[in-house]
Amino acid sequence: MSRNGHRMGWRRWGLLIIGLGVIGSAWAADGASWSPGIVARFQSLDRAARWNRVASIALAFDAYHPQGMVRIGETFYLSSVEVSRPTTRFSAPRNGFDRDPGAGAGHLFHFDGTGRLLREIPLGEGTIYHPGGIDFDGRWLWVAVAEYRPESRSIIYRVDPETMQAREAARVDDHVGALAYDRSEGMLHGASWGSRRLYRWKVRGERLAAVGPARRNPSFYLDYQDCHGVGRQRMLCGGVSSYRLPGAAGGVFRLGGLELVDLARGAPVHQLPVEVSTPEGLPLTQNPFWVEPHGDGLRGWFLPQDGRGTLFVYDILPRSASGSEPHQRGDKR
Repeated sequence: MSRNGHRMGWRRWGLLIIGLGVIGSAWAADGASWSPGIVARFQSLDRAARWNRVASIALAFDAYHPQGMVRIGETFYLSSVEVSRPTTRFSAPRNGFDRDPGAGAGHLFHFDGTGRLLREIPLGEGTIYHPGGIDFDGRWLWVAVAEYRPESRSIIYRVDPETMQAREAARVDDHVGALAYDRSEGMLHGASWGSRRLYRWKVRGERLAAVGPARRNPSFYLDYQDCHGVGRQRMLCGGVSSYRLPGAAGGVFRLGGLELVDLARGAPVHQLPVEVSTPEGLPLTQNPFWVEPHGDGLRGWFLPQDGRGTLFVYDILPRSASGSEPHQRGDKR
């Protein structure tokens, strides 16, 4: 090769390396929740973790019933369901359903760090109006919209966050309530109503191809509300479950939590009850969440309230070395 050829070769390699660096930096900035650092930080947390509130941001718009949320740069994307007629339960199942579909509208909101609405688009069609948890793959937002009842049907959309244009990627004969994208394998993962079944799809261009049958979720204490891919074959899910307990206020106890799931096995590997609530007593993980690495722990954004709610921002830190032993706050037996 001539000297000029060597120069051109090194120049091309230099441009390639610079380009990869720019892409990598943009990917990290635009999809921070994918950072593998989240996994180690989350697994260092237990019930003695310190939850320090650092901000409370009032939304300047009606968010209806929030479902899923991601943070890209300094702005947020939020899926939500607006219910105009609630579902009504049947006295006995009809055509495999325990209730009618009700009526409503699905929304995807884009808002800034002050709570100001920037843009919004409608999602869904007909009785398919209930968006679920959402995720971001570095290029596309993934949103599932379903009927507001179990054992129903869903449309999975991919949305360009720049233009807010939604495109249908698949239809599923079940209620898909949350989505998480695993960048390591180009796989989209979903959870059904109550997160009882876990789904997998391979992303092939603009469409999705199902991978194997649905798997049963072996974890029962938490119903996933919102999930995000956080590293190789890992997703972090937040949610809440209601338990009927005679001694609880109103006879119902609501437990919130975060759960790290091994996507290869479809099983949790680390579970964290969240004992933090809103001033009115709602579990912090009632609705959507987002987390990123921050210092020695995580920074989390939570939107547990409906309507013009508050976006709560917390730093979540592991217990100090001189702190209490794990589970000291629990009952000793």
